[in-house]
Amino acid sequence: MNELAIKDLLYKLADDQLILGHRNSEWTGFGPILEEDIAFSSMAQDKIGHSLAFYTLLNELGEAEPDTVAFTRNAGQFHNSQLVELPNGEYDFSLIRHFLFDNAETVRFEMLSRSSYEPIAKVATKLKGEVKYHVLHANTWIKNLGASTEEAILRLQSSLTEALPYALALFEPSKYEQQLIEAGVYEGEEAVKAEWLKRIQAVLEKTELKLPELESITPKYGGRYGEHTEHLQPLLDEMAEVFKIDPSAEW
Repeated sequence: MNELAIKDLLYKLADDQLILGHRNSEWTGFGPILEEDIAFSSMAQDKIGHSLAFYTLLNELGEAEPDTVAFTRNAGQFHNSQLVELPNGEYDFSLIRHFLFDNAETVRFEMLSRSSYEPIAKVATKLKGEVKYHVLHANTWIKNLGASTEEAILRLQSSLTEALPYALALFEPSKYEQQLIEAGVYEGEEAVKAEWLKRIQAVLEKTELKLPELESITPKYGGRYGEHTEHLQPLLDEMAEVFKIDPSAEW
């Protein structure tokens, strides 16, 4: 298997988890209710742990130590989707992002658990069991709030419309896409997207929320290869503050 293709896949998996983990951690102490404060903090810890698992696989392939990879790159060297780097905004936007991202991630991990590349398959098999609780949390709140008050429905619908161009870019094809599919590493971004659509539509049908026509939406591609919003570098600067003070600090 082309090692560059595996590294390309691992970097986007790890960077998505690290950046969204950091964003979720920003809800600590600011959740709309205590239960959500704790939930987002817990998911933040999980996602940063997931990123460590993938950075460790990269280290085994010759990349730098996980802390070095996580805390010393600039924005142009990150492979995360732009969706995960956007500011949290109000709770409705963070909830919609959580719903769209984690439903995609659970499909991705399910497929990767069947990967021909054994190290990824082992990690994905473990992580898919954790992410299913994130999905359960997101789906439950979307069903409840998406069929509740007029204000809640309007706010969630607005956030869904705002987030979708970024969410569709979660499936930006790798430049090694065909090699990864032919090698049986996973089934490819189009397969992940198709299953993701089925799952989010099944949830949205139980609410008053409407999925916009996807054909009219231009995905916000570029994040997988270093094109980011103005929001990523300030986040990285803040995230690396402790490491820059004490590089020997451990996760």
